[in-house]
Amino acid sequence: MDLALIDAGGANLGSVRYALERLGVDARLVRDAGELAGAQRIVLPGVGAAAPAMAALRAGGFVEALRTSTVPLLGICLGMQLLYAHSDEGDVDCLGLLPGRVAGMARSPSTRVPHMGWNRLRQRRPSALLDGIPDGAWAYFVHGYAAPVDEACVADSVHGGAFAAVVQQGHVAGAQFHPERSADAGARLLSNFIGSRG
Repeated sequence: MDLALIDAGGANLGSVRYALERLGVDARLVRDAGELAGAQRIVLPGVGAAAPAMAALRAGGFVEALRTSTVPLLGICLGMQLLYAHSDEGDVDCLGLLPGRVAGMARSPSTRVPHMGWNRLRQRRPSALLDGIPDGAWAYFVHGYAAPVDEACVADSVHGGAFAAVVQQGHVAGAQFHPERSADAGARLLSNFIGSRG
């Protein structure tokens, strides 16, 4: 398995790489779009803010490369949010691989933002990414912005309101939670992505 792990400055890069190693995949770090050649899977992790992450992707030539690629792609946390057309975080245009806008999570006296901790996944429709993951499985989240529950959403979660937790549309997929920190459910999602046909 040739899996390219994009280095866009995300703080979770090492932990994602280690999680993939535990599944028998020696992911190669790529810092330039030219290094995506030959990849059978691409993972875009991310922890941080949308605007600097998009600047890093542009600097590495990744924006056009990812927009034209047909290789199965998984965005993780911020990496998932960057798959969308726009993010309100920094008011920045993103990759546009999924329609829609990432917005700040609603604050209330009973809802802390950023959202940090374990929440249940609610499956909305069948997806190969969710094979073997029971409805109601726990996953670990750290985020203050969220994607909408729309046609691409295959599982949501609730923090204040419902938000997209797992998305999939064609070869493009994403997990808002951190699979590398989400025990069995996270390992299974990564395993399903590795074994997917795209």
